[in-house]
Amino acid sequence: TFTLEVPDNWSSDIYYNLPFDEIIEVMDYALDNGYSVCWDGDVGERGFSQKNKVAIIPEKEWRDMSEEEINEIFESPNLEKKITQQMRQETFDNYTTTDDHLMHIVGSAEDEKGTRYYLTKNSWGEESNDFGGFLYMSESYVRLKTIAIMIHKDAIPKHIADKLGI
Repeated sequence: TFTLEVPDNWSSDIYYNLPFDEIIEVMDYALDNGYSVCWDGDVGERGFSQKNKVAIIPEKEWRDMSEEEINEIFESPNLEKKITQQMRQETFDNYTTTDDHLMHIVGSAEDEKGTRYYLTKNSWGEESNDFGGFLYMSESYVRLKTIAIMIHKDAIPKHIADKLGI
């Protein structure tokens, strides 16, 4: 456990620090067992598009894309970066991932290329897009841009709960 040093943790609460594969496992277990997930993360990335109803981390760097590629990136599924624990830690440490928004993950889906997405309710209102305020965050986006999650204690797989002493 540790105190998460982000501005929204103004009460200096203690968090459990899990490897990211286990965070994904907890999220999937929660969703598969009827629980939702409170997601705290960064929505300031170029790949976060409420209007287009998706949040993605394209395999190709934005700076290396043509204008045409940028214009088409949200039109259909594309290959995404494989996110590592090291990449995630680096973006947290250099403040390119910041604690700027909380949203409610309520489900998941896969596209025709097998990319997993998390169905997410944004608090910006039902009129913020033509999907009632929902969007799909890709697993790559979630892996890179998550600061923390909050879930019911019964939404944690037993082997992880045992490891944490819950």
